[in-house]
Amino acid sequence: MLDTNLKQQLKTYLQNLKTQVELVVSLDDSAKAAEVNALASDIAELSDLVSLRRDDNALSRKPAMLVRSVANDTHITFAGVPLGHEFTSLVLALLHSGGHPIKVEADTIEQIRQLQGSFAFETYVSLSCQTCPEVVQALNIMSAINPGITNVMIDGAMFQQEVADKNIMAVPSVYLNGELFSQGAITLEKIIQKLDVNAEKRQAEALKNKADFDVLVVGGGPAGAAASIYAARKGLNTGIVAERFGGQVADTVGIENFISVQYTEGPKLVNSLEAHVREYNVDIMNNQRAVKLNKAGKVELELQNGAVLKSKTVILSPGARWREMNVPGEQEYRGKGVAYCPHCDGPLFKGKKVAVIGGGNSGIEAAIDLAGIVEHVTVLEFAAELRADAVLVKKANSMGNITIITEAQSTEVTGDGSKVNGINYTDRKTGNKHHIELAGIFVQIGLVPNTEWLRGAVELSPRGEIIVDERGQTSVPGVFAAGDATTAPFKQIIIAMGSGANAALGAFDYMIRN
Repeated sequence: MLDTNLKQQLKTYLQNLKTQVELVVSLDDSAKAAEVNALASDIAELSDLVSLRRDDNALSRKPAMLVRSVANDTHITFAGVPLGHEFTSLVLALLHSGGHPIKVEADTIEQIRQLQGSFAFETYVSLSCQTCPEVVQALNIMSAINPGITNVMIDGAMFQQEVADKNIMAVPSVYLNGELFSQGAITLEKIIQKLDVNAEKRQAEALKNKADFDVLVVGGGPAGAAASIYAARKGLNTGIVAERFGGQVADTVGIENFISVQYTEGPKLVNSLEAHVREYNVDIMNNQRAVKLNKAGKVELELQNGAVLKSKTVILSPGARWREMNVPGEQEYRGKGVAYCPHCDGPLFKGKKVAVIGGGNSGIEAAIDLAGIVEHVTVLEFAAELRADAVLVKKANSMGNITIITEAQSTEVTGDGSKVNGINYTDRKTGNKHHIELAGIFVQIGLVPNTEWLRGAVELSPRGEIIVDERGQTSVPGVFAAGDATTAPFKQIIIAMGSGANAALGAFDYMIRN
């Protein structure tokens, strides 16, 4: 099942096991069951601390593999073949179940251990989803710490009847004790916060007691990470507030233009960014949303939980999010056929008809990717011509199941009350109205800056971008900005990093002179 190189790597990892791990497989007669059995057998052969047992009645889904800690009797299950992006989730489940230290703050581990009750999580994923492993691994960590918590990773492409019965049209979709718990990216801290009802209040009190910062960075993407590193290297008391460390990059699939690195993937780069930031004495305040900025002597940052942080300077790097169509039906059917990540949710539409909204590089790339999975892709572009690179347009036109329609103004997402069944659009040239029957709609029309909360606090452009000068200075003295939320003309990871470093140096220079 595993090639020689992968076996050797896995054998090295499994040398970190300290206690016995039992693998239990429940199988049927399918080819996928044979793969699960082969994978489990390969793992068991690589360590004396891993045993394998087959019990076709042990698990409700087949094929599936249970990872059990013999010492603590914790359970982590993989329904399907945990390869692709979920192979890392499997390796970590083995290590954590076998006593290898979990790289989570001690206070967080204790908080998980103290959760009372029975929490049975089910996480529906697609193996091509970049966001899913983050969620699976967070829930697996909790399962490895607290025996009252279990998690089952479910490959939606393999268990399609379940997906259809639950009307799941976006991943990751997490169910807790049979009820929908979350959909899309969610951090370990946010999961704990939802389970521990007093966590947010305790967290707010702890934040209120923090000493004033020299530099406070808002946003944990490439710009924010670079800014915090550069500030900390200057010996400044630096903090970073982030809703989700990594921002958009965590959802990015392949990255081939990060200079000196020929290829990497979003989650891998995010892990490297966070590890680098943690090398310095930076106070990382994750899972925190900033809601208000004030300048009264020092800069004050108010958080959603009510806490107020103070700093001599602030660097704003809140990033951006996918732009929405803003048409009737879009919000109603978000996650029920309206999607924004073709790599994540594409497999859920296998053999169905979908549309891609947007004819830029992102839209045409999405259409090409989806064409290999779905029955047919219709691209709707508002302008008279596509904005994508010629090589991408040529590739799309060469595929037999992609139709491109220009001068198409999307006017409404239609559905049956539970899921999308089509889209209405108007031909801008003729004024004629059209309807296309579809199962899914992938919106790829660019980005919008996360700056609504800054209106009235700093000067924004008509597009909502933070206006900055060559040093990253905003209209408010002591407040700097960097990354995709600013007026920087090009939105690229490497440019965001450079602007983050620039803003940190600008903040340092400001403090020297003031």
